[in-house]
Amino acid sequence: MNKTAALKFPSLTTSSQKRALKRITVNLASDEAQNLEKYCEQTGKLPIDVIRELIQALP
Repeated sequence: MNKTAALKFPSLTTSSQKRALKRITVNLASDEAQNLEKYCEQTGKLPIDVIRELIQALP
């Protein structure tokens, strides 16, 4: 949650939600990008959510 949203909605912030975020860039081959887009269309998920879920599933 960004600082502006936290200021407008202080009740929405909890200590468990206050974690540092790091921005990364992922370069995909065109077929990989198409696979991700197709999966997102089929599941209704956003690409960031798909990537985050895959990372969280790592051992």
